[in-house]
Amino acid sequence: MSLKLTSLLETRNLTKDFGGLVAIKDVTFRMHSGEVLGLIGPNGAGKTTLFNLVTGIERPDSGEVFFEGKSISKLLPHAICKLGISRTYQSVRPFLNHTVRDNILVGAIYGRPHSEKTNLKERVEEILDLLGLRERAEIYAKHLPIEERKIVEVGRALAANPKLLMLDEPMAGLNLSEVTRFVKLIRKLNEERGLSVLIVEHVMKAIQSACSRVVVLHHGEMLAEGTPDQVLTDERVIQVYLGESYSKQSK
Repeated sequence: MSLKLTSLLETRNLTKDFGGLVAIKDVTFRMHSGEVLGLIGPNGAGKTTLFNLVTGIERPDSGEVFFEGKSISKLLPHAICKLGISRTYQSVRPFLNHTVRDNILVGAIYGRPHSEKTNLKERVEEILDLLGLRERAEIYAKHLPIEERKIVEVGRALAANPKLLMLDEPMAGLNLSEVTRFVKLIRKLNEERGLSVLIVEHVMKAIQSACSRVVVLHHGEMLAEGTPDQVLTDERVIQVYLGESYSKQSK
């Protein structure tokens, strides 16, 4: 007997125009609960704009975003966060003059309500242990290397108690061993915590390792959708994004 998939996030005919520049055009896709979904495409394809539309930073010109079956297109970012959507950004944005612990505390205060058994302090300590940041808790974020700053940002997003974690190029600038550790973290959050993850990334090895499905955007439109193997061998995706050199290397 096949398991029934539950829709978590859905966009319907989503369109966003910036003064004549169409960043997102008629994008429709669905993400299931418990899924790790990759969102890829060339620079300028509309990936971050899509993130901004989902999280309420931008409003669509047409179309709608649904979370757990309810439209969230007209909600403000803080209201969307409290429903259970949390994100990181392309540009690493920890509070540099605050400690790791305080950075994570901000997320715990800002996010959706936790169970009565878990107060804010306990939530912060749980995140520190989960991400291996216990020994770095009292260090100011400005003193951390880039990999640890990115982990702190993930911790701040997790502290908001999300159902959906949205990661915008979290592995940009990391070396191979750091990418491998980050992929393991995503798998851990998904498999052990049941967290759904939507990830924008240009590191294809990470997409292949972490994602069950991939959506490809090009010029703001849906170009392809499927498993990583299906998408990364699609001739259209190779032509407009991956390039022939990637195709040869992957064979």
